Amino acid sequence: MDKSKIRNFSIIAHIDHGKSTLADRILELTGAVEKREMQEQLLDSMDIERERGITIKLNSVQLKYKHTDGEEYIFHLIDTPGHVDFTYEVSRSLAACEGALLVVDASQGIEAQTLANVYLAMDNDLEIIPIINKVDLPAAEPERVKQEIEEILGIPCDDVPCISAKTGLNVESVLAAIVDRVPFPLTAEDDKPLKALIFDSYYDKYRGVMISMRVMEGKVKIGDKVRMMQSGAEYEVVELGVKTPKELKKDSLESGEVG
Repeated sequence: MDKSKIRNFSIIAHIDHGKSTLADRILELTGAVEKREMQEQLLDSMDIERERGITIKLNSVQLKYKHTDGEEYIFHLIDTPGHVDFTYEVSRSLAACEGALLVVDASQGIEAQTLANVYLAMDNDLEIIPIINKVDLPAAEPERVKQEIEEILGIPCDDVPCISAKTGLNVESVLAAIVDRVPFPLTAEDDKPLKALIFDSYYDKYRGVMISMRVMEGKVKIGDKVRMMQSGAEYEVVELGVKTPKELKKDSLESGEVG
């Protein structure tokens, strides 16, 4: 796999600024989900998440995007909670990325959780791409919000995408910005020993422990023995794959990939 075609990124935002709606729109535009299969908050798989309209658990999805330069790129979108109570989950998922889309509501501007998440992204040396959302609202003030972002966060807003994730307005420009501005995984080398970052895990009563991880170096194959560095425990890899968002089984995962 050509590492220069991989883009690993998260979407960060204050609660209700449209993060999950933008994630849904990106899934739709990259063809991961057909329009008739779309349902709101597709990455929010827990019932409580849809019911309350907030993202709690992390979810990662692999997408394919054909850029205007004719090249096909692999996107790994790692969803993050926008709610103030889930800072730990946000920091884990950001550590698996090279870039972050910062979604700001055009009518609300920068709010407390926006700042907290941006500082987490900065701590992880991520390329931050501001996105001004909900420009279709009557109360939208995109120019004021651009000024806020520049003054408070120090992030230039010369060519910031102004979008409506709800209607789909200008969302295509977000995909182009991901390709142009998010760095590819610079340290990804397949010939090194396996090193991976686990950013989520859960227990499936039929399949055992399921983990979400970013392969930092080396590669992992079915049948490999892996060691958890914190506990020293060793496990055998029984299944591998990626979510597209449906599960797609693979024989191996290479450095730079998320699965």
